[in-house]
Amino acid sequence: MTDLPPIPPVDPEKVARQRFFALGLFRLSGALLVMFGFLILMQRFHWVQGNKAKAMGAIFVVVGLFQFVIVPRLLLALFRRPPQS
Repeated sequence: MTDLPPIPPVDPEKVARQRFFALGLFRLSGALLVMFGFLILMQRFHWVQGNKAKAMGAIFVVVGLFQFVIVPRLLLALFRRPPQS
Protein backbone atom coordinates (compact mmCIF):
# COMPACT_ATOMS: atom_id res chain seq x y z
CA MET A 1 0.00 0.00 0.00
CA THR A 2 1.07 3.52 -0.64
CA ASP A 3 1.04 5.95 2.22
CA LEU A 4 -0.06 9.48 1.48
CA PRO A 5 2.07 12.33 2.80
CA PRO A 6 0.57 14.18 5.77
CA ILE A 7 -1.63 17.17 5.02
CA PRO A 8 0.23 20.41 5.79
CA PRO A 9 -1.27 22.60 8.53
CA VAL A 10 -3.63 25.33 7.39
CA ASP A 11 -2.65 28.92 8.14
CA PRO A 12 -5.90 30.62 9.27
CA GLU A 13 -4.57 34.08 8.37
CA LYS A 14 -3.86 33.00 4.80
CA VAL A 15 -7.32 31.46 4.48
CA ALA A 16 -8.90 34.66 5.83
CA ARG A 17 -7.01 36.76 3.26
CA GLN A 18 -8.15 34.48 0.44
CA ARG A 19 -11.76 34.67 1.58
CA PHE A 20 -11.62 38.46 1.91
CA PHE A 21 -10.16 38.70 -1.61
CA ALA A 22 -12.91 36.44 -2.99
CA LEU A 23 -15.66 38.51 -1.35
CA GLY A 24 -14.16 41.73 -2.69
CA LEU A 25 -13.84 40.25 -6.16
CA PHE A 26 -17.51 39.19 -6.19
CA ARG A 27 -18.61 42.64 -5.04
CA LEU A 28 -16.43 44.40 -7.61
CA SER A 29 -17.67 42.23 -10.47
CA GLY A 30 -21.27 42.77 -9.33
CA ALA A 31 -20.78 46.54 -9.33
CA LEU A 32 -19.25 46.38 -12.82
CA LEU A 33 -22.22 44.34 -14.06
CA VAL A 34 -24.62 46.93 -12.64
CA MET A 35 -22.76 49.77 -14.35
CA PHE A 36 -22.65 47.86 -17.64
CA GLY A 37 -26.39 47.17 -17.31
CA PHE A 38 -27.13 50.87 -16.85
CA LEU A 39 -25.05 51.69 -19.93
CA ILE A 40 -27.11 49.18 -21.90
CA LEU A 41 -30.34 50.64 -20.49
CA MET A 42 -29.25 54.09 -21.70
CA GLN A 43 -28.64 52.54 -25.15
CA ARG A 44 -24.99 53.60 -25.32
CA PHE A 45 -24.04 50.64 -27.53
CA HIS A 46 -24.96 50.43 -31.21
CA TRP A 47 -25.35 46.65 -31.12
CA VAL A 48 -28.39 46.72 -28.84
CA GLN A 49 -31.15 49.32 -29.12
CA GLY A 50 -34.82 49.76 -28.27
CA ASN A 51 -36.77 47.26 -26.20
CA LYS A 52 -33.98 44.70 -26.43
CA ALA A 53 -31.64 47.14 -24.71
CA LYS A 54 -34.13 47.71 -21.91
CA ALA A 55 -34.61 43.98 -21.31
CA MET A 56 -30.92 43.16 -21.56
CA GLY A 57 -29.91 46.08 -19.33
CA ALA A 58 -32.48 45.13 -16.70
CA ILE A 59 -31.16 41.56 -16.66
CA PHE A 60 -27.59 42.78 -16.20
CA VAL A 61 -28.62 45.13 -13.39
CA VAL A 62 -30.55 42.44 -11.52
CA VAL A 63 -27.77 39.87 -11.87
CA GLY A 64 -25.18 42.45 -10.81
CA LEU A 65 -27.18 43.44 -7.74
CA PHE A 66 -27.61 39.78 -6.83
CA GLN A 67 -23.87 39.25 -7.18
CA PHE A 68 -23.07 42.42 -5.23
CA VAL A 69 -25.46 41.88 -2.31
CA ILE A 70 -26.56 38.24 -2.00
CA VAL A 71 -23.56 36.16 -3.13
CA PRO A 72 -21.10 37.59 -0.53
CA ARG A 73 -23.62 36.88 2.23
CA LEU A 74 -24.04 33.31 1.02
CA LEU A 75 -20.28 32.88 0.92
CA LEU A 76 -19.92 34.28 4.44
CA ALA A 77 -22.48 31.78 5.69
CA LEU A 78 -20.57 29.03 3.92
CA PHE A 79 -17.26 30.19 5.40
CA ARG A 80 -18.65 30.21 8.96
CA ARG A 81 -19.53 26.52 8.85
CA PRO A 82 -16.98 24.27 10.50
CA PRO A 83 -15.26 21.92 8.04
CA GLN A 84 -16.86 18.50 7.89
CA SER A 85 -14.55 15.54 8.20
